[in-house]
Amino acid sequence: MSRRSGGRAARVALRAAPLAEELRPIRPGLTGGKYQPLTEADVTRIHQAALDALETIGLSQAPPSGVAAMTKAGAIQGDDGRLRYPRALVEDMLAKAARNIRLCGRDEKFDLRLEENRVHYGTAGAAVHMVDPETGDYRDPTARDLHDAARLVQHLDNIHFFQRPMVCRDIEDNLEMDLNTIYACVSGTRKHIGTSFSDPAHVAPCMDLIHTLAGGEDAWRARPFISNSNCFVVPPMKFAEESCIAMEHAIRAGMPVLLLSAGQAGATAPAPIAAAIVQAVAECLAGVVYVNAIKPGHPAVFGTWPFVSDLRTGAMSGGSAEQALLTAGCAQMHRFYGLPGGAAAGIADSKMPDMQTGWEQAISNVMAGLSGLNMVYEAAGMQASLLGFCLESLVLGDDICGQALRCVRGIDVTEDSVSLEVMRSVCLDGPGHYLGSDQTLQLMQTEYIYPALGNRMSPKEWQEADRPLLLPAATARKDAILQHAPLQVAPDVDQAIRGTYAIHF
Repeated sequence: MSRRSGGRAARVALRAAPLAEELRPIRPGLTGGKYQPLTEADVTRIHQAALDALETIGLSQAPPSGVAAMTKAGAIQGDDGRLRYPRALVEDMLAKAARNIRLCGRDEKFDLRLEENRVHYGTAGAAVHMVDPETGDYRDPTARDLHDAARLVQHLDNIHFFQRPMVCRDIEDNLEMDLNTIYACVSGTRKHIGTSFSDPAHVAPCMDLIHTLAGGEDAWRARPFISNSNCFVVPPMKFAEESCIAMEHAIRAGMPVLLLSAGQAGATAPAPIAAAIVQAVAECLAGVVYVNAIKPGHPAVFGTWPFVSDLRTGAMSGGSAEQALLTAGCAQMHRFYGLPGGAAAGIADSKMPDMQTGWEQAISNVMAGLSGLNMVYEAAGMQASLLGFCLESLVLGDDICGQALRCVRGIDVTEDSVSLEVMRSVCLDGPGHYLGSDQTLQLMQTEYIYPALGNRMSPKEWQEADRPLLLPAATARKDAILQHAPLQVAPDVDQAIRGTYAIHF
C-alpha cells in the first residue's frame, strides 16, 4: 500500500509540475481561422466596396504633413479637401505593408508573433471608472489602479498583452498622465504594452522615459516593447489630426502602431453589419497608405474595430451577438489582406462581473479566437460598454480566455487519438472504464485544461466546502497576486525615474 501510495503521490506531483511550453494544451499564438462568417464572394464584395469608398468618397481633415506624404505617394486631394485613393495606390501600399510582424515583450518569451491566424488575448480601452464589485460603486481610476492591473496581467497566463485599459483620472496634467500611464504599465508587466498619447508634443518626452526603461535608444529600436494605440480616424471617413501627427512621431521613433478605426454601427458607421465592416476596412486601408507613405514596411496592426449600437436607444452594445459577428468578419478581412489584425471582443455591457458579463465575454472571445484574430483587444476586465474596468473581472476573464483558447486549438485527430487499442483493452480485457488508463493520465495535462476559479465540485462537495462563490474566489486570487507581484523594473532604474518624473503611485 505504501508503494502504491508513493507511486500515486509521485504521479500527482508530476501532473502538477509545469509543462514545457510546447506541451501545454493552451498557449499564446494558437492557430484559429476555422470559423468564417463570410463567404469568399462576401469578402471580395466588401473589399471592392472599400476600394470604391476610398476612390470616390475619400477621407477629410488629414494634417498637412499627412497630405504631403500621401499625395506624394499617389493620393489625390480634391477641391473639397478630401484625399481620395486610386485602387493602384492602395494595392501598391498593401504590397509594401509589413506582414508576419513580432510585437516584443521585455522578455522574449512574451513576444507575440502576428502571423497567419495566430490568436492572442489582451486588454485595452479607456475606461473612466473603476468597478468595485463588493460595494457596487463606480469611482475614478488612478495610476495605482493601472499599475495593479498590469501586475495582475503579468501573472495571468491567458492574457498575453497589456494595452492600458483605463484613464488615470487622478492626474490633471496630461503629460504627467501619459508618462505615468507608460510607467504604471512597464513597471507592472514584462508583456507587450499598448499606450496612446493625448498630445503629439508628448511623444518626445515619453520616448525619453521609454529609452531609459529600455536601456538606451538602440536597445529600444532593437526590441520595441510598446506600441502606439492610435485612433487616427474619426468615423465616418475623417482623419483625427492630432492623433495622426502623434502617429507620425511614433513611426519615426520606431514604435509599432495600431491603426484603430472605431466606428459605431448605426451611429458613426452604417447600421448593416457588412457596411460597418466596409467602412472600417476603408479607413484602415487609408491608414496603411499613410503609414507606408511615411516609412514603407513599418509594423502596423490593421485595427478594424467597429462597435455596435442598440438601435432602440443608441447606446453601445459591445456584449451583443452582432458585435461578435462584426469582430469575426473583420478578422476574416485581415486574413484576406494577409495583414496582422486586431479588433475588440470580450466587452461586457453588464455593470458588474455577473452572469451577463460571463456570456457576453465568452461569446465574443470564442468567436474572435475561432476566426483567427491576431490581437483580441478588450478581452477581459471591461464592464459597462467600456466605461468601467474591474480587476476581479480581469481575473475571471483569464479563465474565460483560457476556455476560448481551448476552443481555438480544436480537436487533435491523429493516428494515436483515434486508435482502437485502448478501447479494445478497456472493453474486452479491462475494467470497463478509462479512468486509470495510461492514455487518460498522459492526456490530463496536454489535452485538457482546468479553470483557476471555475467550480466543478459536486453539490455535496460544494456544500461541505462552505459553498464557495465565484466572485469571492476572484477577489482572493486578485489579492494573492497583488500581495506578491514584484516591480518589473530594477530598483536603481525605478529610483532614477522617480527622481526625474512625478510618479503618482
